[in-house]
Amino acid sequence: MVKNHSQRFLDIVNSARPQIRECNVQDVVDRRAGGEPFHLVDVREESEFSAAHIPDATHLGKGVIERDIESAISDTDAPIVLYCGGGFRSALAALNLQQMGYTSVVSMDGGFSGWKAAGQPVV
Repeated sequence: MVKNHSQRFLDIVNSARPQIRECNVQDVVDRRAGGEPFHLVDVREESEFSAAHIPDATHLGKGVIERDIESAISDTDAPIVLYCGGGFRSALAALNLQQMGYTSVVSMDGGFSGWKAAGQPVV
């Protein structure tokens, strides 16, 4: 399902993107296959996460990630991959975590929709 995002929302996402690092679904698949340790964080709403998510993902919704990240991942140098439905909310969350001092945050472009479209496993 393609969502029609408002232009103002797209504008803030597009202003965040040059300031963050992004990866694609295949990058995450490769990192997992290679045994690379990283935190995979789903920033979607609780209802979205409960319906289905990537195996071994941790849920920290976009609405609370800034409040709860230090309890969940205290090491600001820990590698973190964020994902949402399509890569928009995770881009915004990545920027905020960087502003909080997290140095190895990446947003997965394509998000959960891209993950499913690539035929990757979900729970």
